[in-house]
Amino acid sequence: MIETAIKLLQEIAGTIPDTVPGMERQMLIGDLVSKLSPAERTALRKLMDSYLSRMWKINASDIDMGGYGTGNHIWYRVYGDKKPAKELGTFTLDEFNILVQSILIERQRLFLYENRSLDFSYSIVEDDKMYRYRANAYFDLDHLAMNMRAINAIVRPYKGLDLHPNVTKILSLAHTTQGLNLITGITGSGKSSTLDSIIDANNHTVDAHVVIISSPVEYVHRPDRCIIRHREVGRDVLSFKEGAIQSLRQDPDIIVIGEMRDPDTIMTALEITDSGHKVFSTLHTASAVETIDRIIGEVPPVEQERVRLRLADTLTMIMSQKLIPSLEGKLLLAKEILVMTPPVRAAIKNNNTGEIYQMMAESGDLGMITLEQDLKRLYMSKKISLENALVNANNKRRFQQIMNLTPTGD
Repeated sequence: MIETAIKLLQEIAGTIPDTVPGMERQMLIGDLVSKLSPAERTALRKLMDSYLSRMWKINASDIDMGGYGTGNHIWYRVYGDKKPAKELGTFTLDEFNILVQSILIERQRLFLYENRSLDFSYSIVEDDKMYRYRANAYFDLDHLAMNMRAINAIVRPYKGLDLHPNVTKILSLAHTTQGLNLITGITGSGKSSTLDSIIDANNHTVDAHVVIISSPVEYVHRPDRCIIRHREVGRDVLSFKEGAIQSLRQDPDIIVIGEMRDPDTIMTALEITDSGHKVFSTLHTASAVETIDRIIGEVPPVEQERVRLRLADTLTMIMSQKLIPSLEGKLLLAKEILVMTPPVRAAIKNNNTGEIYQMMAESGDLGMITLEQDLKRLYMSKKISLENALVNANNKRRFQQIMNLTPTGD
């Protein structure tokens, strides 16, 4: 089947004239793909599925293909390292263009042509198990490239997050029924997995209604004690903002906004939290203090003071995280946690966010911890190397101080 699909891929690519440039070339490929027979479409899809199913066998988190940047190879990221799978052979740019377009429906193709980028979800079924992927197709020098990230088939156990009992109370609807809770970190730091663990814990412990607005929907939760709605941006709802506003009319207890990626979504998240709901969201920031500054800085200057005050009143917790290579060659979660206390709220309102780091460092009894303190914990537990701890510290000088190391500069 795979050899037949590769041959089909080569035959289709051979029909594309060299004289057709840029977007016209992609549209021509789209037309060719749309005219394939069901059997041919199935063959190409099975070829893609074979590369995706390989991810689970080699413990890969991501797969990349297409565009000039891959050097004609398929690449996998395994335990943090991204390398080409040369044993799978090479593909021409047009063969990758065809393969990517073969898994898209017509509406998705048109969106990709117009916006030059497309977020979507993809699923395969193998041995009666469903495997899901979060995908992004985009342009690289007029040709299509794509990244797919494997979505965990099972939720990471909440206990595995190793959170302080006070933080667990804040995250549980049974103890705290309102407030904005943020999970932050750079791309690939496991934010979505952490958020799924928190939602799963609530699903099994409280009777409630959870509305998840995501782009795309990743892990699909099975309802237990909670009704759980999954609304995918672009498929079930037009935008994060629209989904959040609409959710207020759906009698929710918990609202999950997949990502606070623009000023409109940030303002909407603050407003729906202010209305008395428990809200979870994510942000691409590396630390708790950076998260606060980023939210305030995202809105126009005339709005910043109002947002600062509202954020100080509605925020309940920030958890910033990184995945650190372990001594066993796997990845471990390192985290920084800020819990909102009266002094922290006052620091935000008075624009003294620089004071917050020390508050976290001195409030371990409340569940707070700085990233540097958690890196020290992982190193002292002989789980990570000193080198990886130092490399991943946000404040390297502070890490050197708490480890009694000779400072080498930030």
